Amino acid sequence: MPHSRSGQWPARSEIPATLARFYREEFLKHQRCLERQREYYSERAISDVQAALTRILAELEQLCCKHDADRIVSELLRQFDVVTGLSAWSDPKEVH
Repeated sequence: MPHSRSGQWPARSEIPATLARFYREEFLKHQRCLERQREYYSERAISDVQAALTRILAELEQLCCKHDADRIVSELLRQFDVVTGLSAWSDPKEVH
């Protein structure tokens, strides 16, 4: 679990919001990667993926409140990675 800015662990009540912020940035990375690859996909494919991303981002805080949030959100990120290939482009020095 990431530390807060004060260097302390987040309070239990702050964990879902902290997870949501982390995962939101991961999904936004996939969105940016998809945008860079736009020319390789049909407009329908881009639209479908964008709609899925929008829905997930809207529901992310609720997902992060579930007891199995890590499993659920990790699986969603893996599915987006199949499309974007982001993990193949990532700089290993920037891995969390």
